Amino acid sequence: MSTVEHLDRGPLGRDELAAVVARDIPRGAFVNLGIGRPTTVAEHLPADSGVILHTENGMLGMGPAATGDDVDPDLTNAGKMPVTELPGASYFHHADSFAMMRGGHLDVCVLGAYQVSQHGDLANWHTGAPDAIPAVGGAMDLAIGAKNVFVMMTLFGKDGTPKLVPECTYPLTGQACVSRLYTDRAIFHLGPGGVTVAETYGIGFDELAARLEIPVRRS
Repeated sequence: MSTVEHLDRGPLGRDELAAVVARDIPRGAFVNLGIGRPTTVAEHLPADSGVILHTENGMLGMGPAATGDDVDPDLTNAGKMPVTELPGASYFHHADSFAMMRGGHLDVCVLGAYQVSQHGDLANWHTGAPDAIPAVGGAMDLAIGAKNVFVMMTLFGKDGTPKLVPECTYPLTGQACVSRLYTDRAIFHLGPGGVTVAETYGIGFDELAARLEIPVRRS
């Protein structure tokens, strides 16, 4: 398998990125979708995928976001967004939900991030800015408890600096926990052997490598 360069298009949009993540989630997996951008992945899971969504406020079998008459104010995800339930859905205490997260029972979690390091370190709860509101939630539990941690984020900040960095400068959520990084510009696999580029969007591998401050290799 070699790096796929999608040069006939621009960067991935928000929904396109969610669809790519959904594509890579194994059939029948137990999955937690983090607050924010990751929740959109639920909209792109095929009905026959067998994927069972877990939410840390105590639910298995969560469906896509609820709209219109389907909105039930008592049925929300961890981000307090109204959601639907699928046949066979179950509910349980918050403590039991965290036991599932910490006990290695989730196959995949999908999280947002401020930074990811080349070593797979994750920083997603605080920028360190004096006026920022820390919001770690269950991210630390997911980062160390899920078998695979997928991260979704834009690759470059507004000033053009990469968010995939040699070392995180923001407070860490977890160390060496990220296995895949999904961005608007490229998809990266992270592991003990370094960072590989699986796909690029609107940018070639060589240009991408030149804009990053870490070594990357073709897959």
